[in-house]
Amino acid sequence: MPVYAGEAPLRKHMYRVLSAVLLVGLFATIVSVRAAGPKTETVKFPSGKETIEGYLAVPEKPGRYPAVIVIHEWWGLNDWVKEQTQKIAEQGYVALAVDLYRGKSATTPEEAHELMRALAQDRAVRDLQAGYDYLAARQDVNGRIAALGWCMGGGYALQLAIHQPRLSACVVNYGALPTDPNDIQQIAAPLLGNFGAEDHGITPTDVKAFQKTLTGLGRYVDIKIYDGAGHAFENPNNEKGYRPEDAADAWARTVAFLKKTLKYEAK
Repeated sequence: MPVYAGEAPLRKHMYRVLSAVLLVGLFATIVSVRAAGPKTETVKFPSGKETIEGYLAVPEKPGRYPAVIVIHEWWGLNDWVKEQTQKIAEQGYVALAVDLYRGKSATTPEEAHELMRALAQDRAVRDLQAGYDYLAARQDVNGRIAALGWCMGGGYALQLAIHQPRLSACVVNYGALPTDPNDIQQIAAPLLGNFGAEDHGITPTDVKAFQKTLTGLGRYVDIKIYDGAGHAFENPNNEKGYRPEDAADAWARTVAFLKKTLKYEAK
């Protein structure tokens, strides 16, 4: 096909314009996708005589939603916990990560150990109760509130279930388990647990004994022990112990469990 004089520069100009339009469209698409994500902010609320903070993620579309209290590991309320809080909000929940360390976080196991050791259990439970009350008072929360945590936070999710009879559901990822029968008897919320078979701190024997006790009390409990997995297998920052397939399965179980326990249609 012959090309006439002046046609080649015109084609080049048209290609440049078209490329620019496509780039602008792609950028607008990316921006619109990001804009559709959860709204996030740091919020303050009372806990006893103190004012504490939490990281809040709310679904982009206005409405009334169930809520989830997110409880961090011994590292503190770091970027990974904030990412999980956003992921939960993307599923259609008002998610609040309560900052139990008052703004501090750790980057080494030694620092994390010191922060966790300095955290009194009664204060932590009080802070989580305060988070529950904060969510319950919000106009965009429909009254169904769950607790979810990993490691130290998993243990505190159970403590909240012991002390808060109105809790609608509890998700424990390799968290310390109560052994006092009187405490276990107080757990009324349906419970989902994800544990590692190679976790030497929270052993499969302990997990099975806890599950047997809850089942004997007539409670709803769904526990899975992952073969070959150790402690903290869901966190990619755990370079030696992270197990992506097991982490994805635990997340899928969590999503299905929260939907079943918080998003049911009242009859």
